[in-house]
Amino acid sequence: MYIVLPLDSDDTQEAKLTKIEDAKIWGQILIEEGEVVEINFANSWDGFENMSQAAVVCDDGEYVWPFIEMNMMVLVAHTQRYIDDIVEAYLFKELHELAY
Repeated sequence: MYIVLPLDSDDTQEAKLTKIEDAKIWGQILIEEGEVVEINFANSWDGFENMSQAAVVCDDGEYVWPFIEMNMMVLVAHTQRYIDDIVEAYLFKELHELAY
């Protein structure tokens, strides 16, 4: 599964999840069989070669209609900010679905 998230940098160890409007770069994580296979970066959420199936945002107030229109699942990481924490929360189903 491909997951896209707005980040403040392209450093995989130090990049933090940020609000969509504050994103300096977008990260796309490929997770297969419970493991991260690859992480790619692009200047926009739709700038990746492969279509993402889910988007992770940092709060319920984000403007996520573009993701919903593309039939992407929107997940909220209320406390997780680093890529490793977000992946772990995703694998353990600790990310929340968007509350409308």
